[in-house]
Amino acid sequence: MYRFLLTPRWWAINVFVLLAIPFCVYMGSWQLGRFETRVDDHRTANEQVTEGAKEAARPLDKLLPVTAETTGRQVTATGRYGEQLLVPDRELDQKQGFYVLGLLRTDGGKAVPVVRGWLPGAADAAKVPAAPSGTVTVTGALQASENPGSNGGRGGGLPEGQTGSISSASLVNLVPYDVYDAWITLDRADSGMKAVPATVPEGAGLDLKAFQNLGYTCEWFVFAGFTVFMWFRLLRREVEDARDAALGLVTVEAAASGDTGPADKAAPQETEAETEHPAEAAGSQARTTS
Repeated sequence: MYRFLLTPRWWAINVFVLLAIPFCVYMGSWQLGRFETRVDDHRTANEQVTEGAKEAARPLDKLLPVTAETTGRQVTATGRYGEQLLVPDRELDQKQGFYVLGLLRTDGGKAVPVVRGWLPGAADAAKVPAAPSGTVTVTGALQASENPGSNGGRGGGLPEGQTGSISSASLVNLVPYDVYDAWITLDRADSGMKAVPATVPEGAGLDLKAFQNLGYTCEWFVFAGFTVFMWFRLLRREVEDARDAALGLVTVEAAASGDTGPADKAAPQETEAETEHPAEAAGSQARTTS
């Protein structure tokens, strides 16, 4: 009954199934591994930010360039505040507001962006307290530059004195001097503003890419299960057709072609009038009329 498994058609089906299932399982496991790696990175980054707040602050130059290991570490910088910008559409404690960003120019002439604090409501320069004058030393958490348009910040079309992201690529077009590819959020906001907590680096958290990996994992495992299901379905249908052919319910040719109609379909019987010879039919009609 299972001799059909040796036919070329079923050889091709079996080879395909034997190759498809391990491939789907491998790809699903690989995507699951990517998701678990992102989860571990997110946990490690959060722990690092928490531990970094307890460490002694180090000079800014000692922790640059910003890496996954230095993000969240305590840092100090000395300089004089220059331009001040507002970063709108920033949420803190489930309230909408904006960051107050000061450009601290160091002795080398290069400026480091410093988030002095957060204020609620729409970005309005009239609400912002003036930056401290003279030479100041700030202490806070080191952060990596944001991607333009990230964190809910609007990319373009902002009023003068506002920026959508805290990024050296964006700020270099707004100020007439070089900007460090990093920024600092103060541990203690000045002038009554609320301090902005340090965050994990972009791409190290449970972002959309992480959940895409999880979705791809489910898809690959579903493909593997569907392949097995279709193989058993085809096998069951072939066995049923072979059994019907053995019982004479269908012809062997019909079973091979998938036609499962009855084998003893009788041809339409010809009527007596259709099978009678024309001459005999004419004689019978003459006798009837006489």
